[in-house]
Amino acid sequence: MQPTKAARLLAAGAALTVLSLLSACGTQQHADEALGSKAPAAPRPKPKKPQVNVLPGMPPVTDPSDVYAADRPNHLSPVVKDFPPRVYVPNTESDTVTVIDPKTYKVIDTIPVGRQPQHVVPSWDLKTLWVNNDLGNSLTPIDPRTGKAGDPVPVHDPYNLYFTPDGKYAIVMASMDRQLVFRDAHTMKTVKALPVSCYGVNHADFSVDGRYFIVSCEFSGELLKVDTVKMKVVGQQKLPYDDAQPQDVKISPDGKRFYIADMKADGVWILNGDTFAKPTFLPTGKGAHGLYISRDSREMYISNRGEGSISVFDFTQNRLTKKWHLPGGGSPDMGGVSADGKVLWLSGRYNAEVYAIDTRTGDELARIKVGSGPHGLAVYPQPGRYSLGHTGIFR
Repeated sequence: MQPTKAARLLAAGAALTVLSLLSACGTQQHADEALGSKAPAAPRPKPKKPQVNVLPGMPPVTDPSDVYAADRPNHLSPVVKDFPPRVYVPNTESDTVTVIDPKTYKVIDTIPVGRQPQHVVPSWDLKTLWVNNDLGNSLTPIDPRTGKAGDPVPVHDPYNLYFTPDGKYAIVMASMDRQLVFRDAHTMKTVKALPVSCYGVNHADFSVDGRYFIVSCEFSGELLKVDTVKMKVVGQQKLPYDDAQPQDVKISPDGKRFYIADMKADGVWILNGDTFAKPTFLPTGKGAHGLYISRDSREMYISNRGEGSISVFDFTQNRLTKKWHLPGGGSPDMGGVSADGKVLWLSGRYNAEVYAIDTRTGDELARIKVGSGPHGLAVYPQPGRYSLGHTGIFR
């Protein structure tokens, strides 16, 4: 029996009433479903990433959850994209810089520099490589476009070199002078010399917002927390190990922790930089020295200079996952990761050699003879918008 016209009108009215009630409650999607509609729900706006209140003049943080987001494979700045790929190796006892072609693993040049070159440091603007001639009391500039060295610039006791995230100042780690010397990043003229009470300032890294940095003091086993704007030490602590000898410093991708290699404690200290509370400790291997982040920000490579190995720390798992041993041993020290992320380059401090290591397998790809006492080598160019110094800390 077919429904009457009145019945059909009554049913339609009831359906419209349901739709009206559902719409009034702000649930249009449910109303569409009640009437059998296939209309898709309106897309929800993506949540905005939290903004970081950075140091004035510092480039904005691209991803607060990953400070290394700009360092993805081959993501080269327009400033460096035409620079030839090279590995620059400062030889502390030969007073030279060995230049290696990473494609052929061959030495292509040897550059005379000042006395006891310790590190090759990319400038904040990425245009210059500065060779830190520690006992020569000078910085030798190298043009990475041509590979040619310029006239040395007088700078006293430049063991290591960093740059403030705003690009305004260079910070000389004057280890023997027991000072952090803030200099104009371009002219290298002194702006402020900050005396420190610890001994052997050598390595550092900056907080996500750039407002402070953590410094290791090698010979007194201490850490400093320094206010970038005030150029003032705002925290100091002795590491809880009798013979601590802290070395390289790196911030975690999420910016919540700092890792400090210790070659006497044979591992890595893990520090909350904001609270600057007592750090915890992770054993890695004898003579833990250099710290390097993978191009996907998942892993950190830790060079154990005293046993010829590299430990691999997984940030997502918060643990060590691998250990690679160099065939026949060695003394892996400082270095960097290739632009494509496939090769870890490390100097062999006591063996007058450089190691090229496959980051996927840990296999040794090459072992290259260089000058005596190779130390803070720089792989260049690398991805990133600007350099914070050392052998290449890029953001």
